[in-house]
Amino acid sequence: MAKIAVEKGGVSTRPTARLLAKGDGWSVSEVVCTLGPRDRPFEERHGCPSIAMVVAGTFQYRSRSGRELMTPGSLMLGSTNQCFECGHEHETGDRCVSFSYTQEFFERLAADSGSDAAGSGFKMLRLPPVRGLSPLIAQASAALSGSGDAPWEELTIQLAAKAVQLDRGLSGGPASAEPGALARVTRVLRMVERHPGGSHTLRDLAREARLSPYHFLRTFQRLTGVTPHQYLLRARLRTAATRLITGRVKILDLALDSGFGDISNFNRTFRAEFGVSPRAYRAQAR
Repeated sequence: MAKIAVEKGGVSTRPTARLLAKGDGWSVSEVVCTLGPRDRPFEERHGCPSIAMVVAGTFQYRSRSGRELMTPGSLMLGSTNQCFECGHEHETGDRCVSFSYTQEFFERLAADSGSDAAGSGFKMLRLPPVRGLSPLIAQASAALSGSGDAPWEELTIQLAAKAVQLDRGLSGGPASAEPGALARVTRVLRMVERHPGGSHTLRDLAREARLSPYHFLRTFQRLTGVTPHQYLLRARLRTAATRLITGRVKILDLALDSGFGDISNFNRTFRAEFGVSPRAYRAQAR
């Protein structure tokens, strides 16, 4: 989501954005704004469907359809080609996690979640901090702080579906049983079991199950009790723990073989799961 440009000392300035993750049809960025009451807002335009999760600070979000006060825990909703501006009339700065979608991907998620009017964009500018959003916001905030895992692809899908349901006043009831769902999910589980360290994105797993990403995520969780990300993470950690005991592989090589991008992430995740570091786990086992 593009935040507004402002004029500071005659120079146009934008809040800083840091890409956190991206995939086919979506991206997630951290957006930090340090602007304040003396900075003049300019009109900006949403280039695609977007949802900004406010994690710190406050600001005013305005468009032709009204204005809203954005607070921590609320969602700033943006529709394609919607003009808007943001301002900090009373306090300085804010921090958001911004989720952006291609129009096609967003409309597919909206349709899967029960809405038949995604093409018209969001009805509201803001979703307040309501109970149904709390788990998603807490998970994203923990990942942003580095104290939690970051299943950004799952969060991107869950957030879009929940935002559309709340915006449309839909209930988002329990997932309906897909024909052959058990067989489809089992096929995915066996694939992960054979290659736990592989690059398994949610979209890839959904394609293997021949379901949309949204329906696959809900069906998988209903049948297994965990999300695909949680299942894959634990499968990788179990395999890594076994190799620590039975082999002499270096921990760095083990981290990379297990699908972790770096050893620090592997060490942190392994300790969270087993209570000790990989090195200590190997020493205790021997």
